[in-house]
Amino acid sequence: MAKTSGNQRFGHSKVDGYGFERPEEFDEKSYEEFMSTYLMVLARRAARWRPLVVGQDSVPKSAKVKRFCRKGVPGEHRPLVWMEVSGAGDRMREEPGLFKRLLTQKLDATVKDAIMLDLNRTFPENIYFANIQDPAGLQKPLKHVLSAFALHNPHIGYCQGLNFVAGMMLLILRSEEKTFWLLDTLTRQLLPDFYAADMVAVKAEQELLGDIIKWKLPSLYAHLEQQELHWSLVGMKWFICLFADVLPVETVLRIWDAVFYEGSKVLLRVALMLVKKNERALMAADSLAKALDVFKVVVTQPTVVNCHAFMESVFKETGSMPGARLQRMREECTRRVQGES
Repeated sequence: MAKTSGNQRFGHSKVDGYGFERPEEFDEKSYEEFMSTYLMVLARRAARWRPLVVGQDSVPKSAKVKRFCRKGVPGEHRPLVWMEVSGAGDRMREEPGLFKRLLTQKLDATVKDAIMLDLNRTFPENIYFANIQDPAGLQKPLKHVLSAFALHNPHIGYCQGLNFVAGMMLLILRSEEKTFWLLDTLTRQLLPDFYAADMVAVKAEQELLGDIIKWKLPSLYAHLEQQELHWSLVGMKWFICLFADVLPVETVLRIWDAVFYEGSKVLLRVALMLVKKNERALMAADSLAKALDVFKVVVTQPTVVNCHAFMESVFKETGSMPGARLQRMREECTRRVQGES
């Protein structure tokens, strides 16, 4: 699928600013129209962020920073902001030598094989992941990050999907140690149990998405129930990869700007918005196969390329989603999934 970037350096290049090769069907005209307005947005956001981050080594959480994260973090400040608002920076400072010590330990052979198998599958269309022998590439750093993570989280080891999440982090942070800590914090604190071997938590999150659709879009939910749609058929990759390798990269990064501050609720809002924007097409689907065909294309439409407008709609059009209510719903979904196991 098309990957887009806010980086103008590559102009009409076949590779975008993050190293992703643009496909043959890449719509240059539409992209340039989007960028002509988005570059102004980026300039405004950079000016707003500057007093908070320039010359700083931390970013205290506040209502203002939360609002700013929702509106997008400038690319040059993402490493600092992601590490600080997620709590990963504090954890790294508390155990400064842990990452290097982990890399000296022996990794379980089965886990090592699973990681090595997925290295070549990680963003194969990205020039930075093309060759593990490339000294400037990111395959070897990705191997180090995933190996250290597995050693530090033996209850998880390695789970498919972590390679895309860690790979995207490496593209932005360009630091093995920071990527390790951000990944570890994400899986322990922001998305706890998402990558557990039983996958109960991530399955429950998909069930929760279905319950949110029932709450927010009851007519559509009833229609899809008639088609016998199981939400696990829709949202697994969305949630397990945090939309990496699913949505355009600039949109993924905007989602992550908010996820590292707010956690999994942002993923639910994004998923709800993808469904809401395609409600008419889904209502017109008169079979499960046709409904699934719609879900295949919701992540490729022009509305998701304009990351700024899309993220504005995510927070404005999904309505109130109180944390306490979501938690009660999540607990019920978890019981449901465990009962089916």
